[in-house]
Amino acid sequence: MSSRRYEPLPLPKDPARSGANSEHAARRQIVLPTFEQMMDPRGTVPESITQRLAQVGLWDIDPVNLFRITWHNEMKEHGGGFGPVNFIEIPREITGVKARIFGLVGKWFPTGAHKVGSAYGCLAPRLVTGEFDPAKQKAVWPSTGNFCRGGAFVSALLACDAIGILPEEMSRERFEWLRNIAGEVIATPGCESNVKEIYDKCHELEATRGDDIQIFNQFKEFGNYLWHHEVTGRALEEAFNALARPGDRLAAYVACTGSGGALAAGDYLKGLEPTLKIAAGEAIQCPTLLLNGFGGHRIEGIGDKHVPWIHNVRNTDFVTAIDDEATVQIMRLFNEPEGRAYLVDKCGADPEIVERLDEIALSCIANMLGAIKLAKWYELGENDVVATVFTDSMALYGSRLEEETAKRGAFDHAAAAATYARYLMGENTSGCLELTYPERKRVHNLKYYTWIEQQGKTAEELNAQWYDADYWTGIPRQRTELDRLITEFNEKSGVLAGAGAV
Repeated sequence: MSSRRYEPLPLPKDPARSGANSEHAARRQIVLPTFEQMMDPRGTVPESITQRLAQVGLWDIDPVNLFRITWHNEMKEHGGGFGPVNFIEIPREITGVKARIFGLVGKWFPTGAHKVGSAYGCLAPRLVTGEFDPAKQKAVWPSTGNFCRGGAFVSALLACDAIGILPEEMSRERFEWLRNIAGEVIATPGCESNVKEIYDKCHELEATRGDDIQIFNQFKEFGNYLWHHEVTGRALEEAFNALARPGDRLAAYVACTGSGGALAAGDYLKGLEPTLKIAAGEAIQCPTLLLNGFGGHRIEGIGDKHVPWIHNVRNTDFVTAIDDEATVQIMRLFNEPEGRAYLVDKCGADPEIVERLDEIALSCIANMLGAIKLAKWYELGENDVVATVFTDSMALYGSRLEEETAKRGAFDHAAAAATYARYLMGENTSGCLELTYPERKRVHNLKYYTWIEQQGKTAEELNAQWYDADYWTGIPRQRTELDRLITEFNEKSGVLAGAGAV
C-alpha cells in the first residue's frame, strides 16, 4: 500500500492569491519567520528583526513578535533577545523518583503558551500558498484553550480577523484576554472534554458563513504536527544535551494528548533514540485511550473524548491517566506560600527551583505526573532522563487558585504535607497501560468514530496512517519546501529589503 495519494500537509500554490497576500504583508510591514528560524533563531534571524525586538514587549500586538515563536526567547517581558532553550528540571525531592525529569517552559512565548507556535504552523502554509485570504476571510480557531488564544494572537499580528471558539468552563483569564484580541469569541457548552461541541459549532459556521471564514482545527491540521516535530522536538534535544551527564540517556517523552501536536516531538526524539518510549497522557476522569472511556475533568489544555487525527498512534508506547484532583492540589502546593515553604523547609527542594514553580500550570503538572508514573512503571534509574513540555504558566490560572481557596479554605502546612505525601510521593502506576500492537491498533481505530463518521475523513486514509510509514515521515520532509515558500513570500513583500536586512 502506498500513501503517495495522501498529502497530510498539501502545499498547492495559488500564485495570484499568494502575491496578493505578500502585498498585504508589505502594507502591514509583516515578515514571516521560517521554521529554521523558529527552531533556532540565534544567528538565523536578521539583525533588523532583533533590533526591533529590543523595543517590543513579549505580548505586544506587533508583527515582529512572530519571531518570538520559539523556545529560545530570553526570559524577559520586554525587549528580550534569544538564548538557550528555556527548560526546568524538577528535582527528585519533588518527583520522588530516581530518573531525572525536565520540561520545556512555554511561559516565554507570546500569550504565555507554546500554542502560539502550533497556530502559526497551521496558518503560515495557507498564507504563503494563497489558500487563505487575510484581507477577506476570518480565521476560526476552535480549541479547549491556548490554541484559540494563540490563533487569535497570530491573526492579530497578521492583520486578519479571528473568531475564537472554546468551552464556556475554561478559566476566566482566557476569556478576558481573548475578548480584547479576537473580533468574536464563541463559548460552547461544557468543559475541557467537550470537543465535539466545538466541532459542531465549526460546522454551523461553515454552513452559515461559507467562504467568509476558514477553520484551523488543531486536532487535524498537520501544520501543528510539523511545528512540534521540528521546533519542539529539536528544543527538547538541545535541552537534554545541556543537562545530560556522562552515561545519561533520553529514556522517554511524555505529553498529554490534547490536540496530538506535542506528541509529534516524540516522533522526532525517537528518530534520534529508537529505544525512547513515547507516552500519551490523559485524565483518569476521561480515560479515552486507556478504556475507550468518557467524562469531564479539570485539567485545562487536554481536550479529549476522541483521538486526534494528527496523533501517530502506531508510534506511541504508553498511556498514563492522571487524576485531575492531583493536578489541582499540586497547583496549590506549588503556588501557595505554605506549600512552597514546605517544599523548601521539609522536603529540601532547591529554593531557586521552587520560586520557578509558577511556570508550571495544570496540564504541565499532569505531564509531570505522567512522567513520574512512567518512571515508576519502567523502574528508571539515575541515568535515565524523561522529557516533557510545560505548556503554560500560572499567569493564566490565578482565578483557579482563588476558586480553590474559596471552596476549601486556606492552604496551610497540614494541607501541604498531605498533598506532598499523597499526590507526589504517593503517586503510583495505576491508570498506566504499556501498549502492545493490538492495543495501539485499538486506540488508532477510535479515530474512525470521530473522523470518518463525523468529520468527513476516509477509511482509506485512516488505513494509510497505520500501514504506510511514509505517511508520517513525509510530513517533516515538507519543512524545506515550506521554508522556501516563506522566504519567497518575504522577498515578494520587500519588507526585509526595505529594512536593510541581508
